Amino acid sequence: MPDLTDDDRAIWEWQMWIPDLGEAGQRKLKAASVLVSRAGGLGGLAAFELAAAGVGKLVIAHGGVLKPSDLNRQLLQTHDRIGQPRIDGIVERLRALHPRCAVVGIDAHANDANADALVAQADLVIDAAPLFPERFALNAAAVKARKPLVECAMHELEWHLTTVIPGRTPCLRC
Repeated sequence: MPDLTDDDRAIWEWQMWIPDLGEAGQRKLKAASVLVSRAGGLGGLAAFELAAAGVGKLVIAHGGVLKPSDLNRQLLQTHDRIGQPRIDGIVERLRALHPRCAVVGIDAHANDANADALVAQADLVIDAAPLFPERFALNAAAVKARKPLVECAMHELEWHLTTVIPGRTPCLRC
């Protein structure tokens, strides 16, 4: 497990006061890697909070170019990036928030062809994709790799959250 630097201790001092987290928990966060599929409304906030908490590596998979209609919910994006690849703005904002975090940006949505490779890069998978083909591809890859999956989605103003622990809970397809 990685050691914490004096800068790490200064940044996450308040967080390390939380009972049962402490320095040992912060070191675990620093050692952790998380894949976030689709860093839009839900996934973007998850990625932002994970970076702020001190996660060591974030792998972000989000394709497409930024449209004006994205700006009301994709809070990692800014107006000056309209027409540019979404992933560029996402990576820039996360690196600005937590420069010590290794942020890997992938300009693609998850699918059957890339899901295994995406999941292989992380300890935990957060799936915030809106479309079921992407969600099923990540679910299958996470179950096969025996990695926990946090499955979250929005429909209108309702959100849904499910945690899949391979071998212990039903999966999304189940």
